[in-house]
Amino acid sequence: MASTLADINSQIKKNEEHIAQLRAQAEELRNHERAGVIDELRQKIAEYGLTASDLKLTTRATGKRSVAAAPVKAAAKYRGPTGETWSGGRGRKPRWVTEALAAGKSLSDYEIK
Repeated sequence: MASTLADINSQIKKNEEHIAQLRAQAEELRNHERAGVIDELRQKIAEYGLTASDLKLTTRATGKRSVAAAPVKAAAKYRGPTGETWSGGRGRKPRWVTEALAAGKSLSDYEIK
């Protein structure tokens, strides 16, 4: 099979054109199917009386999903020697707590009353 570089480049060009046509067909089919899905969803929404809040959607024009509220920060239970606070929650202890415990102090010494 003695092909020249020109023959190979010609085949590549034909294949690229064919790929572009197939991609265009796929996009057209996707848009057609998408329209059907949208119609079906609209019917279900009307049938069940669903709202945007039921579906956890925003009412903003951007169409983005709403962002969950930031978690509430826990109240401080302990105050360090220089005024820093700690809630005593999960995770790593602050440095001032680990240093105080290593020095023989107790957490009860730092409780906020």
